[in-house]
Amino acid sequence: MTGADAAGIAGPVLAGRRLPMLDSARIYVCGITPYDVTHLGHAATFVWVDALVRALRLLGVEPEVCRNVTDVDDVLDAAASRASAPYDEFAAIQQYHFEHDLAALGVRPPRHEPRAHRYVDHVIRLARGLLAAGAAYARGGGVYYRGGAVAARAGLDRAEALRLSAEYGGRPGDPAKDDPLDAAVWQPAEPGHPAWDSPWGAGRPGWHAECVAMALSAFGVGVDVHAGGKDLRFPHHAYHAAMAEAFTGVRPYARAWLHVGVVTAGGAKMAKSAGNLVLVGDLLKRHSPAAVRLMILDRRWADDWEYGDGALDAAAARLAELYRAAGRAHAAGEPATAEIRRLLAADLDVPAALEVAIEAGGAAARLLVAALGLG
Repeated sequence: MTGADAAGIAGPVLAGRRLPMLDSARIYVCGITPYDVTHLGHAATFVWVDALVRALRLLGVEPEVCRNVTDVDDVLDAAASRASAPYDEFAAIQQYHFEHDLAALGVRPPRHEPRAHRYVDHVIRLARGLLAAGAAYARGGGVYYRGGAVAARAGLDRAEALRLSAEYGGRPGDPAKDDPLDAAVWQPAEPGHPAWDSPWGAGRPGWHAECVAMALSAFGVGVDVHAGGKDLRFPHHAYHAAMAEAFTGVRPYARAWLHVGVVTAGGAKMAKSAGNLVLVGDLLKRHSPAAVRLMILDRRWADDWEYGDGALDAAAARLAELYRAAGRAHAAGEPATAEIRRLLAADLDVPAALEVAIEAGGAAARLLVAALGLG
């Protein structure tokens, strides 16, 4: 069975939605803010995107991936200041360590890797376009996107949207805003942050606007898949899509979303502030990259999950079982390999594909090892 046959005439399914595709796919991935070490929560998103890329290739579709680097960010500025380093040099060093960790996990580099500080002029053009469309207003040296309707579009009530906006640095209390849920496209200059000239005065891009500018620059008016952690769904992804659609007039901005489940440890989302980080480098001292990948992938991609003692050992044992199956002489042959292609096309159903591969063995197991980057 060819890749096209396996995907079906209408294309693969993602997030329960059929995506008609010919031979290419545009995938935008929200990358890291390079201010700290790579932990398992970061890695989970990028390993899943790598699995999606490999699965699409198996189905005869060539993905074009853009994974940005958010190196203009308030949290990054604070970390660079603590290290007494320029923000861009500090970000470059952290980005090097991040890429080293992803390479160790077998995550292939993207075709495009835009860095936000190189897209300031693009954000200025974005701001001008939003102003011209009536979707934004200028005040006090800043430009603000009219975001009052974004919460409802994301399925949130206003109180929850305001809470999340404050948590993610949206500054709902900014007196320059018409509505607390408006979002900065261009922020006025402040001490302790880099600044660039603009028609509205010195300042810097807003977080959501940076991603919009980088994504539109790489792919034009929209993407087939926008990927990132589930915790970025609001406000970041919701505002990204709304701004992009307001600027281009094309809807929807993304045909599908890959919102990867949150990794928790000790009952809390993995984060430096929670003190529960599990570092990729530490995991790779205990087990192979393939075992770490399988620990991440042997579940539904949208599910939140808890990392705990024994999770990596269990994944290593499961991997050994898959390898033994791959070495068996007797195999179910073409029906099993076709079923694995079908399951990967059906919303990246890795657990079901693993069951088929281990039971069938032989060529089917070897196909899955290659398709998931477990070799």
